[in-house]
Amino acid sequence: MTSALPHTVDDVVTLLSDGDYVADRSLATALFLALELKRPLFLEGEAGVGKTEIAKVLSKTLGRDLIRLQCYEGLDVSSAVYEWNYARQMLEIKLAEASGETSRESLESHLFSERFLIERPILRALQPSASGGAPILLIDELDRTDEPFEAFLLEVLSDFQVTVPELGTITAPEPPIVVLTSNRTREIHDAIKRRCFYYWVDYPDAERELDILKVKAPNAPVDLSKQIVGFVQKIRSLDLFKQPGVAETIDWAQALTQLNQLSLDPQTINDTLGALLKYQDDIAKIRGSEAARILDEVNTELAKTAAA
Repeated sequence: MTSALPHTVDDVVTLLSDGDYVADRSLATALFLALELKRPLFLEGEAGVGKTEIAKVLSKTLGRDLIRLQCYEGLDVSSAVYEWNYARQMLEIKLAEASGETSRESLESHLFSERFLIERPILRALQPSASGGAPILLIDELDRTDEPFEAFLLEVLSDFQVTVPELGTITAPEPPIVVLTSNRTREIHDAIKRRCFYYWVDYPDAERELDILKVKAPNAPVDLSKQIVGFVQKIRSLDLFKQPGVAETIDWAQALTQLNQLSLDPQTINDTLGALLKYQDDIAKIRGSEAARILDEVNTELAKTAAA
């Protein structure tokens, strides 16, 4: 059963919280405006900061179907929107020939009907949802696609419709809730951004990241969580190939909890860096004396805070 859309920014904060998503007010405001104005929400930011999770949380808390289009290089209309079921069409042609029904006009009108249409994510998102209410369409990692596909999306994002040459224009009876994400490996065209409400999802500050761990890794000891957050916040300021996202912070906290760690120590950091950093050059840069130095700084700052 679907839930009503939030009426205020505070309602959005509560909605996200109910889905175990810790968001700052600016993000909640952007989401509220996108829902109110019925415009797609374009989320851009580094990988692992929680962009995709927003669509999942909306699906869970609003009771809407989540339709996900995972983008990749070479994505085209047949994979993203629709294609014809050629195997069934060929079978239908053979059956028609066997029964003597060879009228080209009647055969074409029969073959190119919705019966033979395979709906891909975008076209499915324009159809009424089985759960009631418009579905949520997640177009994930749009920056992985090619520019021609962006051009195709303009019709979808502007009018919530697609054109199937053989059938005509198919328009959504109720616009879906659209969330687009990009890791900014390349710039997305301005024409796409103009049709969306834009928000940059940044790394959280230490206080919010600690709040996230309380929700996502509730079994982690409080002191350990504080050390984890302090350590992650510091290494994000270093020149790494890929800074750890919130997803990696959560993974690391869960891994350390599984090892029954009550606090961080240099050896444990060295042994578990693979849960936090995903490139060997970054791991080599942090492992050893650098990890011990950063941990000393973190512990010193935490001691000062506790004494204050």
